[in-house]
Amino acid sequence: MPSTTPPPEHLRKEVDSVLIGETEIAARVRELAADIERDFADRDLLVVALLTGTVPFLADLIRHITLPMRLDFIGVSSYGNNTAPGELVFTKELRLEAENRDVLLVDDILDTGKTLRAVTDKLNALKPRSLKTCVLLEKKSRRAEKIMGDYVGFEVPDAFVVGYGLDYAECYRNLPFIGILKPEVHA
Repeated sequence: MPSTTPPPEHLRKEVDSVLIGETEIAARVRELAADIERDFADRDLLVVALLTGTVPFLADLIRHITLPMRLDFIGVSSYGNNTAPGELVFTKELRLEAENRDVLLVDDILDTGKTLRAVTDKLNALKPRSLKTCVLLEKKSRRAEKIMGDYVGFEVPDAFVVGYGLDYAECYRNLPFIGILKPEVHA
């Protein structure tokens, strides 16, 4: 597991610690991209990203993928302004055809697995040639569904993490690191 360091001074009232720093993230994203390129060599890839938390991770990841690829998005919401997962709602559907395509699904965090399970079920119904998943973070301790990421950036503890796309009440997405939010902030 990554080591923790204090957050920048201006965030110390809200963020307990930096769990994964910018340098660690950048290095791991490059490694994930290399693994994806090796596994999908010479194939036309459809990258499907979940909105909105994946945006920073996705942008960095696809900069390192040189394979021919198309990009599309699925909007899914389960949290709203709360920290506990609620009802899963699809807010945006795919525009591009997935049938007989190699699909890479990109998400920010694999937590309970309910979102990833629902989206992979939806994508599998479209009959892709193959479907792999890539997640930046994984919380194995909270898994409720039997699902795993094919490409995983980091395993994180059962703490509320923010930054690099992950939010609490739509805040903190712009932090360049993954931090642990203080419990009193999200209580």
